[in-house]
Amino acid sequence: MVKLDPFYLIVESFAWIERLVPLGVKLVQLRIKDKPTDELRAEIEKARDFCQAHECQLVVNDYWQLAIELNCDFVHLGQEDLADADLTAIRSAGLRIGLSTHDHAELDLALSHKPDYVALGPVYPTILKKMKWAPQGLDRLREWKAHIGDVPLVAIGGLNVDRIKGVFDHRADSAAVVTDITARDDPETRTKLWLSATRRFMS
Repeated sequence: MVKLDPFYLIVESFAWIERLVPLGVKLVQLRIKDKPTDELRAEIEKARDFCQAHECQLVVNDYWQLAIELNCDFVHLGQEDLADADLTAIRSAGLRIGLSTHDHAELDLALSHKPDYVALGPVYPTILKKMKWAPQGLDRLREWKAHIGDVPLVAIGGLNVDRIKGVFDHRADSAAVVTDITARDDPETRTKLWLSATRRFMS
């Protein structure tokens, strides 16, 4: 079973990876939207090389073909991406797969594909994007973990430093963060706070 770092950073560009990964980040997702393929390939390739140099696992959001081509560690798929993805090709290339879930039907579908981790969100209200799902709450994390067993569980959505302990107390294995770092005036200091706060939950 795959082992996830308890701190899961999600960023939208290689520039963020170059800026924050050297602080000690060991798990980062590159989530780029609406770029030409050549730009995507260049960003992912730079992120891959940089993360390898810093012993950080790189998760590529959505673009599984490029993740295969560039021999990345992980690909993360949302439910809308799952229908179009060739999971057999992803597995054959040696990539690990993370899947988003928001309700029981999506969880059942995700587990049928034997993912390397499952993400549940939004745990709290989130400003990142408009969601059709209400905040799941902490108790849903515990419910999900009881259902998925040894599969790592990632909590996402509305998390901040003050909420870290709650998600781990409710059996999340990793806490994903976007805006609580990238929207801050001092992202480096905030990243260090996250790293310090999550280290105690390493098993």
